[in-house]
Amino acid sequence: MSDVNKVVLAYSGGLDTSVILRWLQDARRREVVTFTADLGQGEELEPARRKAEAMGVKEIYVEDLREEFVRDYVFPMFRANALYEGAYLLGTSIARPLIAKRQIEIAAEIGAGAVAHGATGKGNDQVRFELGYHALNPDIEVIAPWREWDLGSRARLVAYAEKHQIPIPRDKRGEAPFSVDANLLHVSAEGKVLEDPWERPPGHVYSRTTDPRAAPDRPTEIEIGFEKGDAVSIDGEEMSPAALLARLNELGGANGVGRLDMVENRFVGMKSRGVYETPGGTVLHVAHRAMESIALDRGAAHLKDEIMPRYAELIYNGFWFSPEREMLQALIDKSQEHVSGTVRLELYKGNATVTGRRSPRSLYSLAHVTFEDDEVYDQRDAEGFVRLNALRLRLARRRDRGR
Repeated sequence: MSDVNKVVLAYSGGLDTSVILRWLQDARRREVVTFTADLGQGEELEPARRKAEAMGVKEIYVEDLREEFVRDYVFPMFRANALYEGAYLLGTSIARPLIAKRQIEIAAEIGAGAVAHGATGKGNDQVRFELGYHALNPDIEVIAPWREWDLGSRARLVAYAEKHQIPIPRDKRGEAPFSVDANLLHVSAEGKVLEDPWERPPGHVYSRTTDPRAAPDRPTEIEIGFEKGDAVSIDGEEMSPAALLARLNELGGANGVGRLDMVENRFVGMKSRGVYETPGGTVLHVAHRAMESIALDRGAAHLKDEIMPRYAELIYNGFWFSPEREMLQALIDKSQEHVSGTVRLELYKGNATVTGRRSPRSLYSLAHVTFEDDEVYDQRDAEGFVRLNALRLRLARRRDRGR
């Protein structure tokens, strides 16, 4: 039997979720269990634990999920070369299903009857969290304070925190310059100074990448090894998924790779402007496509490109646990059976450029494509191929001429 009084809160220790914690205790009379996930955001998480303890929380979960995040969420998504609206590598989107999954698991372990999150009623994250909750436990109660309370501004949150003696980080007092979300795949910034899509992002928005103009004047050359579509090594050194992505972040970030400024269409209907840094992910995306270019059949490659926008949209909109995403994933994973080998790249002043690729499963045939003499291809065969493909065009032209 679940305890309807217990609620598992996705907790960061920041202003919003700290206020939500107290609001759940006071306004909703709930016993709060906090869950803080380490997804590689680059912050010390023990302060979140201490803050929860100071606010009277008895059950506190702080968990390192970096390997699971990259292995079971980021890598499957990258096998699809997923880009939302042609540009966004889905850094925030892909983190939400894992957080939701672990919340539901904790709720089951301790018998909690409810889960809660700190996403606002204007954004995508409320949808992503809650679709995950409902897919994994249809009977769970979901509490979304931003859709209930009257604390509709940052100033009201600060006033509430001060009234209830909730510690507030100094940079959260007053008007924060922008809102930041970070994990091992990316850092995003939005809001405030960035809300005007014409305003140039100030330099301090970027925290994970060097300004390309200030990046080293000599390119950094690396080799990424792949096994069945997943990156497994850098320069011959095998690494775990999280360690590999972290290393690519260092290499890409130092060379100014992975900055993106875009206006995207939120699932709820409005447009928003986001500034993203995805250095390791950008390098990985470029390298994976290069690996596929010699190991993947043309029909399979083109089919993947056709379904990719749909797959990316499913993740962006929060449907990671939907049957259609799982169906597409099975197709994508099947396509990766021969995507193994090595890709060489140069990282230089904001660019990741492929300079070589090789694979034991390559479909590239030098004997067929050479401009020199060969004994495997009869060029006369092309005449019939061209004439058959031109037949419908010739018939249409003759019709139009009235013949």
